[in-house]
Amino acid sequence: MTAIAQNDRRLLRELAKRVAEVAALPVQAERRELWRRHNRLERVRPMLLVFPEGSWRELLPDSALACEGESARAMERDLRVRLYCHEHFRDDTVIEREWSARKAVTDTGWGLEPRRHESGSTTGAWQFDPVIKEPDDLKKLRYPEVRHDAAESQRRLAEARELFGDILNVRLRGVRYIAFNLMRTYVYLRGLEQIMMDMYENPEMLHEAMAFLTEGYRRRIAQYAELGLLELNNDGSYHSSGGVGYTDELPRSGGDPARPRLEDLWASAESQEMTLVSPEMHEEFVMQYERRLLAPFGLNGYGCCEDLTLKLGNVLRIPNIRRISISPFADVGKCAQQLGDRAIFSWKPHPAHLVGDFDEAKIRGYIREALDAARGCVVELVLKDTHTCENRPERFTRWTEIARAEVERRGG
Repeated sequence: MTAIAQNDRRLLRELAKRVAEVAALPVQAERRELWRRHNRLERVRPMLLVFPEGSWRELLPDSALACEGESARAMERDLRVRLYCHEHFRDDTVIEREWSARKAVTDTGWGLEPRRHESGSTTGAWQFDPVIKEPDDLKKLRYPEVRHDAAESQRRLAEARELFGDILNVRLRGVRYIAFNLMRTYVYLRGLEQIMMDMYENPEMLHEAMAFLTEGYRRRIAQYAELGLLELNNDGSYHSSGGVGYTDELPRSGGDPARPRLEDLWASAESQEMTLVSPEMHEEFVMQYERRLLAPFGLNGYGCCEDLTLKLGNVLRIPNIRRISISPFADVGKCAQQLGDRAIFSWKPHPAHLVGDFDEAKIRGYIREALDAARGCVVELVLKDTHTCENRPERFTRWTEIARAEVERRGG
């Protein structure tokens, strides 16, 4: 990595000091405790998170960055994102006094590389170009082999400590986001349309692929554990499709925080590609495999943007299920009746409300109706998949203010 220029270094350190000041505010400790209670299924007020995701290019464009070096600009963006959240969103994001140096972990992949046809537009659509065309092509798949460059990891840690060590708590972080995306992995190799056909015309091939991928994911996690790369995610680590991991239930009794077991960790799975598939076929072709992968973990989440209204019965059979995504396309009332307080009702409000006619009354009514319908549930609101705000950043701030008012009106 190229050495950081003095001007860039000076700016990064000033931003880090501002982050440290924000992290020291009493509200951060209050939010951590609320998350811990929420994640153990206590009925505190609904928790609120805002993830602009694709809209960050409009909220914090490249022109807002002052550093010149490429690596320095990446660090600057990380720090400015935290400060922007604090200054503009009144949600429950916890700003930590931490800088993570990530371990240099890679793997060899699945033996085949996905291909696709691009649209030519920066944010445009693309089409699958399948590399698995017939059953014999499954023989080309390989189990991923994990690699860790320990020297590079230590170099990253030393660099971060030298830059931020007297300001932020610098930590070398291993693998803490554990998510199983079986169907997504296969869709990129086989193509979504063809998989839909395979469920009827070639179910044996689809089962063979799912079994192989399941074993591959299992082996990859086992390698992480053997190499000492797993790390506790019972803190502000992102979990599932939007929540955070603060909990005092992990690690389980007898666990070693320095070398966690699977039972000491959060994990999750999702199958957005199956959103229009029946509950029976969703269970047969993917969820039964996901359930096996999730079984060893201490706490689990499930789902993302797929509508799980008719599938919650199967989701609730996942061992240690704790967080379930209720997508913008789900029936909130029916989901609430099935879920109750058995797991976190992780509701994703519709991101389309931030584009077009920003109707505050409509947004308020929409949020209020959902919160009232889920009154018997342990609720969190996670605004995500917001890929544009039409260059109106203030809409995020105003949406959050409306949501906060409704959350406080609802109470615990």
